[in-house]
Amino acid sequence: MIGIVDYNAGNITSVERSLKALNAEYILSKNPSDLVNCDRIIFPGVGDAAYAMDQLKKTGYDKFLKEWTQSGKPLAGICLGSQIVFDFSEEGNVECLGLIPGKIRHFKDLWKESGTNLDNSLKSPHMGWSDLTYTNGGSKLFNSIPEHSDFYFVHSYVICPQDQSVIKATADYGIKVPACIEKDNITVFQFHPEKSGTKGMQILKNFADGVIC
Repeated sequence: MIGIVDYNAGNITSVERSLKALNAEYILSKNPSDLVNCDRIIFPGVGDAAYAMDQLKKTGYDKFLKEWTQSGKPLAGICLGSQIVFDFSEEGNVECLGLIPGKIRHFKDLWKESGTNLDNSLKSPHMGWSDLTYTNGGSKLFNSIPEHSDFYFVHSYVICPQDQSVIKATADYGIKVPACIEKDNITVFQFHPEKSGTKGMQILKNFADGVIC
């Protein structure tokens, strides 16, 4: 059984529809206690980091997700859910869940520091299809998915993990964008598998079928 964390963030229904299409058993709930007996959890979301953290604290999902990952059970984060598993986000300057060391920074700051996009040809948010390059051995959740497959991105902020070895795939958008991060039982995707056609559905199928890192 897959649990989907509902914390009033956008795009959760898209994940729900994808799991229905896969005939995967799942439960969607705003109450952490409803997900206690699940085998794995998907932590999706689109929106503002500060608002999201406020919602997680109000529902008790902040403590639940920390306890869940500490227990060793699988967690897959998507988009906003891939960012707020880190320590800190510059979006609203908010302390996040701290499940993986690192911070979330805006594209414009990273472009400036790297000396790229000086002609302003790239716009933020990064919106559209980008292909992935696997790094550090990739992730088992990419099983049956060829490297350089395209996935759909929508984001203005970038995952910056302390440990570069946890980056399992990157995309190019002026800089190398960490697109998949994996540490122990946590795998997160900056892109949207549920909006990425058959390749994205394969990721969700792998997760639903019990493929774990």
